[in-house]
Amino acid sequence: MINSPEGQHILDRLRNELPVHFHYHNVDHTMDVYNAVKAIAEQEGLNADDTRLLLVAALYHDSGYMNRVKEHERASCDIARETLPGFGYTEDEINRICAIIMATQLPQQPTDHLEEIICDADLDYLGRADFLSTGNNLFLEMKAMGGIHDEKAWDALQITFLQQHRYFTKTAVENREPKKQENLRDLQNKISTAEMSTATTAKSIITDTIYTITGILFCGFALKSFLIPNAFFDGGVTGISLLIHELYHFNIAYVIILANIPFIIMGSLQVNKTFALRTMLAIIGLGLCILYVPYPEKITSDKLLVSIFGGVFMGAGIGMAIRGGCALDGIEVLALYTGKRISFTISEIILGINIVIFLIAAFEVGFTTSLYSIITYFTASRMINFVIEGLEEYTGVTIISGQNQVIKEMLVMQLGRGITIYKGERGFLKESFDVHHPVDIVFTVVTRLELRRLKDMVHEIDPKAFIFTSIIKEAAGGVLKRRARH
Repeated sequence: MINSPEGQHILDRLRNELPVHFHYHNVDHTMDVYNAVKAIAEQEGLNADDTRLLLVAALYHDSGYMNRVKEHERASCDIARETLPGFGYTEDEINRICAIIMATQLPQQPTDHLEEIICDADLDYLGRADFLSTGNNLFLEMKAMGGIHDEKAWDALQITFLQQHRYFTKTAVENREPKKQENLRDLQNKISTAEMSTATTAKSIITDTIYTITGILFCGFALKSFLIPNAFFDGGVTGISLLIHELYHFNIAYVIILANIPFIIMGSLQVNKTFALRTMLAIIGLGLCILYVPYPEKITSDKLLVSIFGGVFMGAGIGMAIRGGCALDGIEVLALYTGKRISFTISEIILGINIVIFLIAAFEVGFTTSLYSIITYFTASRMINFVIEGLEEYTGVTIISGQNQVIKEMLVMQLGRGITIYKGERGFLKESFDVHHPVDIVFTVVTRLELRRLKDMVHEIDPKAFIFTSIIKEAAGGVLKRRARH
């Protein structure tokens, strides 16, 4: 039929007369429907005469798009009625062909077997692997005609369409319906993931902002109520700023902002521009906080209390800011920048810089103040770690035991922990080195608060079990308890 005069005639017209913005309703779609009709008709056991009329209807079913989009099915029938008499088709045959064409009008409501076949063929792609690529052509066409504007709306429209659609023939139900349902699930998952991502992003922004503002307020409190009134120092850029303020009496708010500018620039190069922007805003916020927030001027003059609690509040503030995705002190950015050029670790570089700061402070303002400031720095450092890691710092636990099956069940069923199993061998003792046998090495991750209980439970099962632990950094995903940061 495709090589018949009536077939070649309409295909040539479709190739030459359809507008270019018809990315979907073009000759490729016509051929797709034609081939689907042919396949379904064969599997449905259709006779030759009905198959011939059905194939003609498939070739002409979207020809009306050459004239208009609205009610294009009727326009297709008009073209069929004008054209097919010239190829020897009777009026009854043409009426039958037009009835088949009209059955493709949405929503589909076929009244007989032939109409059911063309309806299923017309939307055959819904249940195929090329659903997304074929559907994208329809999206481009509708977008070009102003029918839809963005991919999100298109995905929602497709989901609704797939949910309402049904195949009619036994062949399509068996061959296309399962894949159609899979395509529907994929689309629903795509939208759910996108919505979840948007919600998570909004939630993250709010959470990060709260952490950062809280960090700024804590740092401002530590500076104005503890460190500055008592001429104490801290490490890092904050320590440098405090030292400059003490020696030259410049306004500490402006000094902190200016001293951090080089490190903000480094941050944009070494980390990313988002981090640098957040850090810049946070440091400006700290400067404004020092200038305008009415903190108590001097809570205490006791040097030990100042050194401890000044460090606690400063560390809490810096830790909060880090959890918010920025930094209130650029020293670590400098260490990261320097570490790529010399063979020291970041911790060693930070330590070296702080030693220089405290030595200068010792000679300029006195050794006693410098020593107390070292306590401030140590307290702040520990507080930063505590705020970032929290009480639920994770510990990796490796267990080697002959009772590994019972231990695995205990970890999963009683403690609710995820486990990973490594295949190993145990034995190889000095007196019997050649004796060894396979063993499952169990690895799990728990919080340090759960570690004591886990060890007790393992030793109840096997007192000879070999257990060792390691600190886990940045654990995420899997079967872990939610941490406060998330």
